[in-house]
Amino acid sequence: MKNILIVLGHPDQTAPHLCHAIAQAYQTAAEANGHKVTLIALGDEDIPFLRSKTDWTEGELPATAKKGQTAVSAADHIVMIYPLWMGDMPALLKAWVEQVFREGFAFKTDKDGWHAALKGKTARVIVTMGMPGFAYRWFYMAHSLRSLDRNILKFCGIRPVKWSIFGNAEDPAGRAQKAFLQTAKPLGAEAA
Repeated sequence: MKNILIVLGHPDQTAPHLCHAIAQAYQTAAEANGHKVTLIALGDEDIPFLRSKTDWTEGELPATAKKGQTAVSAADHIVMIYPLWMGDMPALLKAWVEQVFREGFAFKTDKDGWHAALKGKTARVIVTMGMPGFAYRWFYMAHSLRSLDRNILKFCGIRPVKWSIFGNAEDPAGRAQKAFLQTAKPLGAEAA
């Protein structure tokens, strides 16, 4: 059994969205199969933005980042769920990642270079979007998802990182949304 951290990166907590339903489906299936799940809903968090290198290297770690680092440390598997906004992750999720994945926690540097500090963890990134998923993957080359995968998660030692790209999230018939929830359940059950 695994310790799973779900980072729900949808900033709007005033009403349930598809990302919330996906997180719930994943969590319910994971817990039903004996996995321990911690959920951090970023829309409920007070996440300050970093504004300088000094803030990042010497600034005081905010409470939400301490909570995030504790959850990341305890997790075997990290699941990030968010909507694609303007071709990228929402700014609130990026702010959380910048606060939590700081040097000294997620990676270390010394005279020999950088060293990943989060080895032994795996990740799944689930992204919802209005456009067809194949268009994001093939035409846009999943550029922002690749950046999160390569430049943050793998840089810090998290491997493998698997993707689920859920396109047509605004399907008026609801077929796509139902399919996403059906996909999330076995992923949660398997902690994949």
